[in-house]
Parts: sequence; C-alpha cells; structure tokens
Amino acid sequence: MSRICQITGKRAMGGCNVSHSKRHTKRTFDVNLFSKKFYWVEEDCWITLNISAAGLRMINKIGLDAALKRALAAGYCDPKDIKFIG
Repeated sequence: MSRICQITGKRAMGGCNVSHSKRHTKRTFDVNLFSKKFYWVEEDCWITLNISAAGLRMINKIGLDAALKRALAAGYCDPKDIKFIG
C-alpha cells in the first residue's frame, strides 16, 4: 500500500536537494504518516487507519465519524481499505 493519508489524502511530493553550490538533485518529501487504532463508537468496533499528523488533528477536531464520511465522499479511502479489528 502506498503512503497516502486515508483522511486527508496527503501523499509524497517531489522536489530537489540543493547543495551549497546550487546543484539540484531529485528527492521526495514524504508525508508524516503512521498507523493508528481508533474506536468507532457509531459502528461499535476498533479500526486501524494510516493517517498523517494533519489527519489526526482533523479527527480530534470534527470527530472520527465525520472525518471518515468526509474522506469517503472525497475519495481518499475506500471502505474496503479500513481495517476492522475484532
């Protein structure tokens, strides 16, 4: 699975390393992504999501259910990509 946030849709972007002599070489800026378990109250189950730090702040602000509905509507994650635990 590629490194994409399931809540915000953030992914790695390209850029350049610039040396002191201004020589440019290609590099990637990776997203701050980690795997986190959440308790989904509406479905009464635990789920695991690959989210970024910005996605975690969004869940803390608007709630897990609203964030998942927003991500599914925007197409950032599929229902089959959400891992249900137990």
